[in-house]
Amino acid sequence: MKLLVRFLKEDSGATAIEYGLIAVAIFFAILASVQLLGDQLSNLYSLVTTGVGTVQP
Repeated sequence: MKLLVRFLKEDSGATAIEYGLIAVAIFFAILASVQLLGDQLSNLYSLVTTGVGTVQP
């Protein structure tokens, strides 16, 4: 009975789950920002390539 009571009071597993959820949220935030910035950088490089191509003799 004491073992069951001690098991029910234990909350270290919940803390690990919370940290895991925070890590997943941070991962998705980084993934979304990289995708957004990647598209913008690709567009920027295309504009620079086009601009440099028109300047060269």
